[in-house]
Amino acid sequence: MPDDRISHFHTVATPQEAVERLIRLHETAIEAQRHALEHFFATGEAPSPSERPRFRYPELRVIYRATAMPPVKQRAYAKLQGPGVFTTTVTQPAAFKNYLLEQLNHLVADYGVQIEVGLSDQEIPYPYVFERGDELGRGAHSAAELAQHFPTPLLAKVGDEIADGTWVFNENAPRPLALFDAARVDYSLRRLVHYTGTDWQTIQPWILLTNYHRYVDQFVRWAIGELSQADSPYERLVLPGGIAIERGLDAETAAELVTSSPWHRFQMPAYHLVRKDGQGGVTLVNIGVGPSNAKNITDHLAVLRPHCWLMVGHCGGLRQSQTIGDYVLAHGYLRRDKILDDAVPPEIPVPALAEVQVALQEAAAGVTGERGEELKRRLRTGTVVTYDDRNWELRWSQERRQINLSRAIAVDMESGTIAAQGYRLRVPYGTLLCVSDKPLHGEIKLPGAANAFYERAVSEHLMIGLAAIDILRGQRSSLHSRKLRSFDEPPFR
Repeated sequence: MPDDRISHFHTVATPQEAVERLIRLHETAIEAQRHALEHFFATGEAPSPSERPRFRYPELRVIYRATAMPPVKQRAYAKLQGPGVFTTTVTQPAAFKNYLLEQLNHLVADYGVQIEVGLSDQEIPYPYVFERGDELGRGAHSAAELAQHFPTPLLAKVGDEIADGTWVFNENAPRPLALFDAARVDYSLRRLVHYTGTDWQTIQPWILLTNYHRYVDQFVRWAIGELSQADSPYERLVLPGGIAIERGLDAETAAELVTSSPWHRFQMPAYHLVRKDGQGGVTLVNIGVGPSNAKNITDHLAVLRPHCWLMVGHCGGLRQSQTIGDYVLAHGYLRRDKILDDAVPPEIPVPALAEVQVALQEAAAGVTGERGEELKRRLRTGTVVTYDDRNWELRWSQERRQINLSRAIAVDMESGTIAAQGYRLRVPYGTLLCVSDKPLHGEIKLPGAANAFYERAVSEHLMIGLAAIDILRGQRSSLHSRKLRSFDEPPFR
């Protein structure tokens, strides 16, 4: 039978107590289902119906009973629009501890909310109770058989209705506390492991997305160099396959570990440079080419609530005045990728975020040593067209009018999608591209010219992205812009 001591809701005195109780409830639920699975594998005996209520996610409730309008806060998140009960289910609260505490501390300090914690009605799907999922393949029991006795992932109940603003408002029902519930988060955590080849807990809150493996090579070289410096804030580089290069490792051994990484087994391999001072390290993900990949990975990265993701990749320059190796700082997007047209229709503007734009421009000036007119000749600000068709040039006669009307200066296949996803999922975003060809002006991407460009440009471009993250790391409070928040927003960031 369910233990009444943990199944009903408790009012807790502090955010710290709330998070500690969430951790206990989650660990108890996971252990109960894991034990039942182990018993089933060993004996074939299914759990009794009375055990099923123990296989549930914990739930967090925030209650605000004010009779007057709540105080107006300039902060973009941890805000309440009015009185009510706000609730969400929670998974992996130990890993999300700092995030949960930050949100709850603000809500308690600013609004004096009451916090309650208990078990929800949402069951934990059985594949999520093991870290890797390999353990489920040990027995002779099929997925269909397991589904008869244990909770299964019901994708019909996993969605983005809250983030997309399509959830049904009911005056008498609790409102959402967070953008994603526990089932949605768990779904994405397992997808991240699958696509990136690394434990989701190694993913850092500052994310660079690229579409060329050469950026990975440069990132790994730079990261190993950082780990060799005594005064570096970084302590570990985690490669696909879970291989870790620790601080102080000799160069020969580090090179062997890089070579042994099975990155080619994973669709979007990720590399994580872990920082030791609590400020958050950097993750680089090679997302490959195309808007489908861009949407896929950002759908899942968003549940980690990163501080920022930046696109650093290549583009086609559309202006005669551009030269190969110039930079494009996107301040707008002509979204011809089509993949988000239902969630964020193309007529909805995706704004540039001032903090990110300034950081990228300052970083470019610092890395290149160029300023003023000299920098403006190499760093062009303007609109980027994002296509779902790599061979859009073959349709130039049809695309010419749209490109001219948009005054676009560059074209790629991921930036508009990544920006729209940041806007949609409330993750600060930005784009700095490097011109690798000029398809409308006879400078097409040929193997010899492309290789010469890559050797010259990739290192500098990557360093600009990393320098921008260093700038933004010191601006966290202002980075999470109110431009990304809707009028009936869940309180949590």
